[in-house]
Amino acid sequence: MLDDKIRYLQLAFNYDARLVSQILPRIPYSNRILIEAGTPFIKREGMRGIRLIRRFWRGLVVADIKIADGAADEVQMVRAAGANAVTVLGNAPRETINICINACRNLGLVSMIDMIGVKDPLTVIRRLTKAPDVVVLHLGRDEENTRGKLIQYRHVNRIRSKFPVLISAAGGVGIKQARSAIFNGANIVVANIVRPGGIWRGISALDDVGQMARMFLETIE
Repeated sequence: MLDDKIRYLQLAFNYDARLVSQILPRIPYSNRILIEAGTPFIKREGMRGIRLIRRFWRGLVVADIKIADGAADEVQMVRAAGANAVTVLGNAPRETINICINACRNLGLVSMIDMIGVKDPLTVIRRLTKAPDVVVLHLGRDEENTRGKLIQYRHVNRIRSKFPVLISAAGGVGIKQARSAIFNGANIVVANIVRPGGIWRGISALDDVGQMARMFLETIE
């Protein structure tokens, strides 16, 4: 479903259904764009939020549900709502991560391990029965303004030397950071669509998001 020779842009919606309905129809389809139902969005809108995104987007939809337990049920839940990919926490129990990866493989979903708060992602992957499809190196939004905290690209080559996985970079990613992510070996860059005046960094909802998406794609080509 994802090609390790292609560089992807993942656009994350973290607010509500209204913003999705306003913005998503304006984004031109590309097989290099992934649309994310972000964790706060799913908490607000539930599975109907994922179904709304699926209505507007025929490409790959990521359910950033950050599974911590009950993986089999939650993978089935997001798949039924129309997602093609789902995230599980790297800090979740090993059993949960293994179940998530197996369920994704059986149901045809992309498995993504979100390494937010994980000091050594390689250690997590080594303990698993099978590697995931994607490893997400994630600087959390609460960490973005902490001086000296950056996405830890030093893990990219360590992971890739052992496992054939794609790497996603998430956390305060703008055009400049997207260029850096690709330079450091990421396959996917995640950019939040943000409302002005908020604490998140990313693409302003007041901008021409479709044009901004094209700029990102050209930058990470």
